[in-house]
Amino acid sequence: MSEYSIETENLSFHYSKDKKVLDSISIKVPKGSIYGFLGPNGAGKSTTMRLLTGIIPEQENAIKLFGQSLKDQLPLVFHRIGSLVESPALYLHLSGLDNLRYIAKLRGISEEKIKETLELVDLTKDGNRKAKQYSLGMKQRLAIGMALLSEPELLLLDEPVNGLDPNGIIEIRKLLIKLNKEKGITIFVSSHLLSEIEKMCTHVA
Repeated sequence: MSEYSIETENLSFHYSKDKKVLDSISIKVPKGSIYGFLGPNGAGKSTTMRLLTGIIPEQENAIKLFGQSLKDQLPLVFHRIGSLVESPALYLHLSGLDNLRYIAKLRGISEEKIKETLELVDLTKDGNRKAKQYSLGMKQRLAIGMALLSEPELLLLDEPVNGLDPNGIIEIRKLLIKLNKEKGITIFVSSHLLSEIEKMCTHVA
């Protein structure tokens, strides 16, 4: 069994011959870590996230998840991964609780697990409010909750504190540290904010 949740070796990606987005990215994310993937806007962080989650197919066999080639594990590996890439995909006319219920129904997840997840992301008292009434930080926590419903071993988050006010940033930071310590979830989080990455991550690249 591999000691790394994610491994990439010389990962490159280009949308066309003239547009290379990633050039030889090599990372190793230890199991049980909070790994900060740091870089300025436009550096290819979101593309890396899309490759790791299979949203876009890799162009060479350079990604391993849980010690095995990503290509060889698709689509079964998805139940081991939770992700939030770019903006949260929420149903704003539904309550926070019903957003979770919708995803849970698709995955055959119990009502008990839904309530537990709502509590985990500290939205129990706001669960019956419509998502359109949530602050940006609350929407981010709800989206992370949706990613947690299937109890993933690995959580991939693309710029989860981007655009949040200071309180929202603190809430997300506390949540990620809690998920890592209490649930043992490996977290791979991208950001352009070095100061924030340093406060919550065990490893930085």
